[in-house]
Amino acid sequence: MLEETIVDIFQESSRLKREFVQEYAEDIVNLSIFLGKRLKMGYKVLICGNGGSAADSQHFAAEIVGRFEKEKKPFSAIAITTDSSILTAIGNDYGFENIFSKQVEALGRKGDILIGISTSGNSKNVIEAVRIAKDMGIFTVGFLGRDGGKLKDIVDKAFIVRSDSTARVQEVHLTLEHAICSILDLYLTGEIEK
Repeated sequence: MLEETIVDIFQESSRLKREFVQEYAEDIVNLSIFLGKRLKMGYKVLICGNGGSAADSQHFAAEIVGRFEKEKKPFSAIAITTDSSILTAIGNDYGFENIFSKQVEALGRKGDILIGISTSGNSKNVIEAVRIAKDMGIFTVGFLGRDGGKLKDIVDKAFIVRSDSTARVQEVHLTLEHAICSILDLYLTGEIEK
């Protein structure tokens, strides 16, 4: 009985990943090259999300600044989910919905990229960050779940995992992040040129 539950979890995760990559493979390559070009030009990637998506933001930023699978020079990526003093000060003074937008306003500049991660597509603080970013000329990307929520209509590029399970959506988001990092490795080390 419990083994069947485990098998079901793995099969559902696998099914969602197959469907996702069939829909977005070309878009993933295009985004990866776009990110690589912007990073080489000296722009930065800002990443945000809540809960598990906050952890994914940190993980993704670490792969860009540090190393994924290949040695490369460090590039600029910031998970704006990590500074507890900033998060609590902004949350206390301006409301939780502004914890990311204030940081985008302070740290971002035209030409940067903001990646907002939301398994519902409706995280208010991610929505506010995207709105500010767009006003600043920052390219916005959504790693989303369910039907994409409100974010799918306001980001420049949406990647939607069509599932209501937060855990399954997060599993696909992590694979998406690793796929992007694989292409970034090849591009940023000069193994591919585009």
